[in-house]
Amino acid sequence: MNHAYILTLSCPDRMGIVYAVSGFLMKNGGNIEEAAQYNDSDTGLFFMRVQFACDQLDHPQLKSELAAFAAPFQMNWKLHSTQDAMRTVLMVSRDGHCLNDLLFRFKSGLLPIDVRAIISNHRDFYQLAASYNVPFHHITVSAETKAQAEARQLEIIESEGAELVVLARYMQVLSNDMCKNLSGRAINIHHSMLPSFKGAKPYHQAHERGVKVIGATAHYVTPDLDEGPIIEQDVTRVDHKETVEHLTARGKDTESRVLARAVKWHSEHRVLLNGHKTVIFK
Repeated sequence: MNHAYILTLSCPDRMGIVYAVSGFLMKNGGNIEEAAQYNDSDTGLFFMRVQFACDQLDHPQLKSELAAFAAPFQMNWKLHSTQDAMRTVLMVSRDGHCLNDLLFRFKSGLLPIDVRAIISNHRDFYQLAASYNVPFHHITVSAETKAQAEARQLEIIESEGAELVVLARYMQVLSNDMCKNLSGRAINIHHSMLPSFKGAKPYHQAHERGVKVIGATAHYVTPDLDEGPIIEQDVTRVDHKETVEHLTARGKDTESRVLARAVKWHSEHRVLLNGHKTVIFK
């Protein structure tokens, strides 16, 4: 079979959904390769991700058939071809560890993304971008120029057809309008286990409090600062011997790992939004 797809869906829970989806795929020549589902008893919603091969119908035909099938179930669904790497724009300020990690994973074939552009409010990483042959856009941001800067950023994002925007330590707060424009397709990495140690110098704050673990959180961007649905978190154990420099270095490693996992899961269509939370089919 030459065509592989990923179907993701959510709908009000009821009996027979898995049976119905399987029957629909079989009827249309689909062979299921991977499937996962989850019933949220708190909300009464059902979530499912199915990867399947099909050479009987092409993408537009499948979408048309799916629309008719999904309507009685009140399904929110998306159909993706596995042959299409997710078009991605990376945004960064002056900390380049996450950017460098993502670019390496992208070029090494470890992430199913297609990095179309890098946007930064500083020029620090234009040479790094050039070494990966990725266009670099330097857009300065100030209180006076924020609206114009975001308009230019959004123009680049849309012109590249980006399905994903990654704030790889981009340290400017996005406006509410920008967050709404990027809803469900922008991932941020935060330098702590939210909501602890917000603001400047988080590792200095952690050091002063004598923490025993430091962590990182990858989450979707929303107008509520650092309150978006969480995709991934991780921690690293530390002790009293750690200096601020040690904490910072180890923290950056954790940030890079957490963000890479979040980007991978999102680009493989494994993350489904569930209100303020996420369902992740790993």
